[in-house]
Amino acid sequence: MTTSNHGLSVGIERVNGELFVKLSVMGKLTHEDYEVFTPMLDSAIKEVPNTEVNVVVDLTHFEGWELRAAWDDFKLGLKHGRNFSKIAMIGSKTWQEAAAKVGSWFISGEMKNFATEADAMAWISNNS
Repeated sequence: MTTSNHGLSVGIERVNGELFVKLSVMGKLTHEDYEVFTPMLDSAIKEVPNTEVNVVVDLTHFEGWELRAAWDDFKLGLKHGRNFSKIAMIGSKTWQEAAAKVGSWFISGEMKNFATEADAMAWISNNS
């Protein structure tokens, strides 16, 4: 029997006095993951006092989506896209750079991919 770990974790963190949402993604996401994750993200966004939210997404261990989960992700982007000021994606997979470009079509803020968490955090905490 093989074990398949997958899922998301959502947190609210503080960097230099500013709140932001941090997501960690693992494995291949399913529709069921989004059924659990979406209310958590909705709640986290409501807790951040600004209307524009900075987000850090750790995709280091992300392996993709099932088809229905990809649709769920698209809907989530449409729902919250105007709330995001900056989205920093962490990971070194080649498709992530393209995903950052495509994702920027659906959000009002900036989206960039970084190889390291340190680089992502430096960019997300820079207010310029």
